[in-house]
Amino acid sequence: MENASDIWSVVIYAIAVGGLVACMLGLSAVTGTRRTGAARGRSLSMPFESGIIPTGSAHLRLPVQYYLLAMFFVIFDVETAFLFAWGTVVTETGWIGYGAALLFIIFLAISLAYLWRAGALDWGPAPRLRTPAPREKGVAS
Repeated sequence: MENASDIWSVVIYAIAVGGLVACMLGLSAVTGTRRTGAARGRSLSMPFESGIIPTGSAHLRLPVQYYLLAMFFVIFDVETAFLFAWGTVVTETGWIGYGAALLFIIFLAISLAYLWRAGALDWGPAPRLRTPAPREKGVAS
């Protein structure tokens, strides 16, 4: 019988959430402003950002390094979340948990050093290598 009360609380919660969503959608449909026909000009149907009407295409070609940097950020951010979770149970895990977290941090540092050394974090313009100008024959310096 104890499980029945748990189920009923979930059902009541789901009904309350559904009712709240229905009320918000209904009120926005009733109180929302509508513009139809001639009142809807060209500028109202165009998307804009920060009050600026767009010019040109919104499709940008970004370099691959941009996406690599974003993926590295997500990966290291998730691993930081693991360390915060470990920090909440550090006293229960003891030395074994400390060793595992230390090994995890060492692995993160090695992977970050590898990415840095491989140039995966450099997404600016590549530096040009200067080659010396060829010397002319017969000219003494």
